[in-house]
Amino acid sequence: MSTSKQPQFANQASLKQALFAGAIAGTAVDTALFPLDTVKTRLQSQAGFVASGGFKGVYAGLLSAVIGSAPNASLFFVTYEASKRLLSASFGTDRYTPLVHMLAASFGEISACTIRVPTEVIKQRMQTKQFTATSAAVSSVIKTEGLLGFYRGFLSTVAREIPFTCIQFPIYEYFKRSYAQSQGRRTEPFEAAICGSIAGGIAAAITTPLDVCKTRIMLSHKNHAVKPYTGIISTLQRIRAEEGGRALLAGIGPRVLWISIGGCIFLGMYEKAVKTFVENQMLNER
Repeated sequence: MSTSKQPQFANQASLKQALFAGAIAGTAVDTALFPLDTVKTRLQSQAGFVASGGFKGVYAGLLSAVIGSAPNASLFFVTYEASKRLLSASFGTDRYTPLVHMLAASFGEISACTIRVPTEVIKQRMQTKQFTATSAAVSSVIKTEGLLGFYRGFLSTVAREIPFTCIQFPIYEYFKRSYAQSQGRRTEPFEAAICGSIAGGIAAAITTPLDVCKTRIMLSHKNHAVKPYTGIISTLQRIRAEEGGRALLAGIGPRVLWISIGGCIFLGMYEKAVKTFVENQMLNER
């Protein structure tokens, strides 16, 4: 089947539509699921769940997350859609569709991480009660670690996100396309949301050890009493040696639940926004 038939099964967004649809989706999902993300982060903290705040103040760090969510998601979807089109045209056949989705999603994640990581650093330190105000967290990072401190854990985040997105998006696109073909029509936003939920849950479970590693590195800083975590491999080895293999699955329940629901909201909202823009011919300059 040629790629020219794809439009009957999917709404084709312009890059401008993808930009704004991504902003809507990112803000919606980060705001709605922030408490679950806080619980997951505290479960993965070396200090322990209770010492990191338990179930108290689960909205700590929300401001930094909201500030970063819209541009983060926008940058991901613009890069993803642009890369998908360029790669599809280069390969010229549906035989390589899964590879196209893997590569496009990877490029999207790398670009999005330039915004995501600084907001994650601030958000997670506030979630674990290291700071009570966003301004205090930002000032501390600048004073003790410099501007590069905002990118602590960048490589570990990319190392987590690329395997995650290489699993999630090919599965998501496959489910969405297969269902559309079986129904002989475009996938509706709520149907795409279900596909996103299942794909996200699978990817979340498989990549939990990388998420634990990323969290430990981001929570480390020079003034911390405990020796900071640094590299990805060394962090994985250290956690296993000091706390056992089970510690690498810390927070897997909240993570799978959070990302399953998040995938539903995120991709459902994105598809709904794209459908609205396309049908009403809004922001349709390509």
